Amino acid sequence: MARLSSIESAKRIRKVVASKKAKRAQLKAIVSDRDLSMEERFAAQLKLAEMPRTSSATRIRNRCAITGRARGVYRKFNISRIMLREMAAEGLIPGVRKASW
Repeated sequence: MARLSSIESAKRIRKVVASKKAKRAQLKAIVSDRDLSMEERFAAQLKLAEMPRTSSATRIRNRCAITGRARGVYRKFNISRIMLREMAAEGLIPGVRKASW
């Protein structure tokens, strides 16, 4: 099981990304607009660089909702492969059962 601090850190990063998403999109639009002057675009680039690093969406790490495991997480269920197998075997996930042929 992952440390509780890493789980809470991931939650905090998601909140920061959500709160700064509009501002980042606005600045990125200014930076990529070729019709504006170089000074305006450079000023927007500097403001973008001053924003916290955790406001970037690439900082988000998918983690298992139950254990906090960072690897092997299924996006559809938001749980790790290990927990998916255990829960499917116990019949806790509707529509999922162990394959047999």
